[in-house]
Amino acid sequence: MARVLTTIRSIDVLVVCTGNICRSPMAEALLRHRLTERGVAARVSSAGVTAEGRPPSSAAVEVMADFGLGIAEHRSSLLSPERVAGADLILAMAREHVREAVVLVPDAFPRTFTLKELVRLGRERGPRGEGESMAGWLARMHAGRTPLAHLGSSPDDDVADPIGQRMAVYERTADELAELVDSLVELAWHNAPEPDASRLAPI
Repeated sequence: MARVLTTIRSIDVLVVCTGNICRSPMAEALLRHRLTERGVAARVSSAGVTAEGRPPSSAAVEVMADFGLGIAEHRSSLLSPERVAGADLILAMAREHVREAVVLVPDAFPRTFTLKELVRLGRERGPRGEGESMAGWLARMHAGRTPLAHLGSSPDDDVADPIGQRMAVYERTADELAELVDSLVELAWHNAPEPDASRLAPI
């Protein structure tokens, strides 16, 4: 009988904000760095809903440099149905971005959260268990959620947009994102280092 080999597919995380020049590239860089430190096999990218090909704001570049992370080469890209459908986890910066992603791909709602929301749910419902797949953990976080609860905006779910604000505002946003990303990594990948095994595909 032939032996069946398996390969572990890395998790694909998509971070979404409005212009893809401030919040989402900062969160993308922070999350990629933390997951790399943990040895997690992951592809982290970001997108926005307004424009394509724009560089990050100079303030975002500067505050990320303070974290030792370079985002100057980043260029904004547009959210698309293909990117939403291909992501294992969509992390929105605000409720409006959850709505944008779900309008494009309605069945993506169970894996689309604001970053704040997912951290809050993880703290309430518990971290990813030993042997629990990422898909299973997200299903546990999603239980009871409704699209209606994502109407409007809320400081409980939204990371405020620093665009056009003082450097101090960018610094606070970066600190907030760093804290949220650290919390998410502890909740979802606290058993790392190991490749994410939420999807196994036969070769």
